[in-house]
Amino acid sequence: MAFDRRAFLGTTAATGAAVALAGASGAPAVAADRPAPSAMGPVKGPGPRTYAFTVMGTTDLHGNVFNWDYFTDREFDDKAHNDVGLAKISTLVNQVRAEKGRRNTLLIDAGDTIQGTQLSYYYAKVDPITARRGPVHPMAQAMNAIGYDAAALGNHEFNYGIPVLRKFEEQCDFPLLGANALDARTLRPAFAPYSMHCLRTPHGRDVKVAVLGLTNPGIALWDKANVQGKMTFPGLEEQAAKYVPKLRSMGADVVIVSAHSGSSGTSSYGDQLPYVENAAALVAERVPGIDAILVGHAHTEIAEYRVRNEATGREVVLSEPLKWGQRLTLFDFELTWAQGRWSVAEVAARVLNSNTVAEDPRITGLLGDEHRKVVAYVNQVIGTSTRAMSAAEGPVKDVAIIDLISHVQAETVRAALAGTEWAELPVVSQASCFSRTAAIPAGRVTIRDAAGLYPFENTLEARLLTGAQLKDYLEYSARYYVRTAPGEVVDPAKLTNAEGIPDYNYDAVYGFTYDVDVARPVGSRIVGLSFEGRPVDPAGRFVLAVNNYRASGGGNFPHVPQARQLWADSDEIRNTIIQWVKARGTVDPAGFASVSWRLTREGVPVF
Repeated sequence: MAFDRRAFLGTTAATGAAVALAGASGAPAVAADRPAPSAMGPVKGPGPRTYAFTVMGTTDLHGNVFNWDYFTDREFDDKAHNDVGLAKISTLVNQVRAEKGRRNTLLIDAGDTIQGTQLSYYYAKVDPITARRGPVHPMAQAMNAIGYDAAALGNHEFNYGIPVLRKFEEQCDFPLLGANALDARTLRPAFAPYSMHCLRTPHGRDVKVAVLGLTNPGIALWDKANVQGKMTFPGLEEQAAKYVPKLRSMGADVVIVSAHSGSSGTSSYGDQLPYVENAAALVAERVPGIDAILVGHAHTEIAEYRVRNEATGREVVLSEPLKWGQRLTLFDFELTWAQGRWSVAEVAARVLNSNTVAEDPRITGLLGDEHRKVVAYVNQVIGTSTRAMSAAEGPVKDVAIIDLISHVQAETVRAALAGTEWAELPVVSQASCFSRTAAIPAGRVTIRDAAGLYPFENTLEARLLTGAQLKDYLEYSARYYVRTAPGEVVDPAKLTNAEGIPDYNYDAVYGFTYDVDVARPVGSRIVGLSFEGRPVDPAGRFVLAVNNYRASGGGNFPHVPQARQLWADSDEIRNTIIQWVKARGTVDPAGFASVSWRLTREGVPVF
């Protein structure tokens, strides 16, 4: 499964070099776009010859084109009043190009592009781009119109399967890069590893900028069903060490890495893979020859982070713009001409906030029909609810809306195992508070209400575990809470997310009854674990209804990845919930909701 050579622009048989002259870097800028000579290229006369250019970067766009929340059916907003979407990014990009001169800029992305909103879901599943005479993906349309030069692959690019990703790749006017996404059979690149861009200066030799794309090794776990036997994903550091010297030997004056990998040096998959999940800073430290790294995956904002390379002593500049198009990174490069070559004299990074500008009407107009179609789709009524339910307190209380997820999962697994040798085993179910803003209203329930409970494309599995293993599982999950002594004032906002653990990595297990004693140390917090009124037998066998992310090692929870798989579904859990509501017509919490777990301190409930 080799990458499409058409995406690897300008390849020559003699050298294997690739020069991508797409979008911003291709044609000379018109006179009105030209900045002052000091910003443009080596200047004749006394003093050093210099050239300045800017690389703009986004990451973790997750299907956001419009400043719109399809789950709430209104303009996006959060506590910080951030805005989202490529339409906002386009306005910022236009401003930077007007200031710097279009030919003195590049625009790249660090992955996770085609999953995350109902807009992107619709064109992967409802009106798929893979259909005969199917539509062009909205993200491809928007990114083509804005003029992206290259994009790294993110792990969520694989959520819908390789055919959808390949079709998206075909629809993009820029290469999708993944130096560590290899064909499992040949171990050759399955996508273009890099692209080379030529910036034309008015004096002297043009500047050659190489963009090396690196994706996340966790794909092998998280999307095992889609990639096993087809692709393999070695570590970022080893592939960067292979390609950076090659890019320099091909004449690259500047090497930029676009990495779908955070900078913390941590991993969520423990010892299941020999690679680091968030390896961007390690790549900067250990691989010589890199000038800057656009960081993705971690959904954090890092305006500028400097890492000293241990071999050269030179600083590598890292930057991670905030997710969903909330920020645009700018890497500002200053180059000098000496001894017949360009060299990087200075790199600085900063981020621009998309809430400071209006949406680009060119982008909103281009995709207005797609947006309206998806809004109509998510507002279809599929049933009614006897009362309102909210996930707002889900991280600290057993709430009905999360019980709904677990109840649907457990019921689905029981039905799937009926008539098998596993049919008589008790079924329990895990779920997290995936979104604190998720809600089901009293009265009419729409697709967007049900889908909002589960914003990820996870599928459902059944795994066989013992009572002792499930207690270990719950103890590991309970690390999520900050240890709080009896009598100490409890602030719910400060009680959760210990050690930076995200909400989606705190699981409650539906079907068990237990306390989580937050006054106790990690590893001994689960108290009174019982099933149907009796203490859980450590040797007893249970079926765990679990999402594929957790089953494949996501979050590094114990036992589940190694547990026997009894059944697996190919449909997303969100669709299972939607179909469940449709089939019953009425959602009544009295039929599934209970307070089966609570937070305590020495037996006294926290709330």
